[in-house]
Amino acid sequence: MTESAAATPTSDLNARYGRGGRSRRLLLIGVLGVVVLAGLIWLVWVAWVQSNPPVRSELQGFTIVSPTSATATMTVDRSKSVEASCRLQAKAADFSIVGEVTVTVPADSARHQTLPVTLTTQRSATSVVLVGCTTADQHRPR
Repeated sequence: MTESAAATPTSDLNARYGRGGRSRRLLLIGVLGVVVLAGLIWLVWVAWVQSNPPVRSELQGFTIVSPTSATATMTVDRSKSVEASCRLQAKAADFSIVGEVTVTVPADSARHQTLPVTLTTQRSATSVVLVGCTTADQHRPR
């Protein structure tokens, strides 16, 4: 009778405090591992896609030619032969936009290009800013 009396308090404690079997714990750890692995794979995929856009652009320099004109030089690098639209803005001393132009780079042109751009301004500009280039698949300017 002492064996059943000793087994009863342990089973009562297990029932009271929710001490379950090891199989539930292993299942939970396995499911958690799969979710973490899927999250890491997704994170690596997003980082890869965002770090390799179809088009990249960079402003090489600009010159304020007159109170109504500015010129800029930009480079455009494309990983695929896709059409790109690149937007530049001329800004005044108070940071207001005084001129803007969108340059289209055709799909059949060279993948790496240096382009001169002329902007017509409403009043004297102090700087030219390259907003970036977009494609049909890339809506965020780069």
